[in-house]
Amino acid sequence: MGRREIVVIGASAGGIEPVKELIAALPADLGGIVLVVIHLPADGETALPQILDREAKLPVALAKDGDSLQPGKVLVAPPGQHLMVIEDSVSLSSGPRESGFRPAIDVLFRSAAMAHGPRVIGVILSGALDDGAAGMVAIRLRGGVGIVQDPGDAQHSSMPRAAIDAAVVEHVVPVVEIPRLLLELTGEELPASDVSESALIDIETTMIAQSTSGADTIEPPGRPAGLVCPDCSGPLYEISEGRLTRYRCRVGHAWSPLSLASQQSTEVEDALWTAAETLEEKAILRERLGSRARADGRDATAQEFLRAAEAARETAMQIRRLIEDRDRLRARRSRLGASRSLTRQRCTARRYGWSRSAMASSRSP
Repeated sequence: MGRREIVVIGASAGGIEPVKELIAALPADLGGIVLVVIHLPADGETALPQILDREAKLPVALAKDGDSLQPGKVLVAPPGQHLMVIEDSVSLSSGPRESGFRPAIDVLFRSAAMAHGPRVIGVILSGALDDGAAGMVAIRLRGGVGIVQDPGDAQHSSMPRAAIDAAVVEHVVPVVEIPRLLLELTGEELPASDVSESALIDIETTMIAQSTSGADTIEPPGRPAGLVCPDCSGPLYEISEGRLTRYRCRVGHAWSPLSLASQQSTEVEDALWTAAETLEEKAILRERLGSRARADGRDATAQEFLRAAEAARETAMQIRRLIEDRDRLRARRSRLGASRSLTRQRCTARRYGWSRSAMASSRSP
């Protein structure tokens, strides 16, 4: 069956430094190709390939549609486009976003798993939320190998933890140990084994690759969830895959549980700000109408307008206080998360016998 020679890497918040460290440590004779997705702003260009290429022994380039899967190079997903594996080459797609991202880690992992099954090695590094968890499930279901950065070693542990929870990954290690693992795994002959097929993986990969909607398929992707897609306001369908539950609409937008909850929170805050602004405008209008009524000698009408203006301003202030309370709670949780992350990193350092200076030097560019 050949060798494991397709390495797919996903990272998000706090992930650029680990990716740099990992790529720099890979040897020039690595027996595989490395495909990288990092969540970056969709607008403009990225200098990430040049940054990675400075210290890499492997050539690093921005992926282009049709690039071959020839071993011995690193391809990075361009901003605003999904990076996919289609047969023996890569493809770029402007298909629906997944978990609010394009490029999305899940798309790369799922397409690689569909095309090459056990030849794929998936690597999840530091990141917020849970993009990559569904993709790691697909890799494992198709016989591939999973590697996840030890959450205690990650600046943001949410993405590694989500992948560990969703898929039975073989290796949970700090970044410094991943290059050695990849070198071992890409040098192994694959044992003969049956690879399970997945109609779901095929359907979802095709939806992104060809930008076809679920309406073009015989069955919708899952069962009705009673929820609305934040991107298109279409109905969401609930998909159960392994230990993971996630959502997709007929257009093709996909949402993990954490990304959907995060987007809903954003929409709630936007709605609250809109309500506060509308109420404040209502107060201004009522005050103007009250002033005109008083100038015309209609005191009773003026008082009615002014009372309405006062009520609108009070309600707007209550909404603003609610938003401020949410912001303070979010900041408190962020500080607590940072403190826990530092504690986890110290515990990881003790577990692997590192000194603080060794940790610092391993992170330095």
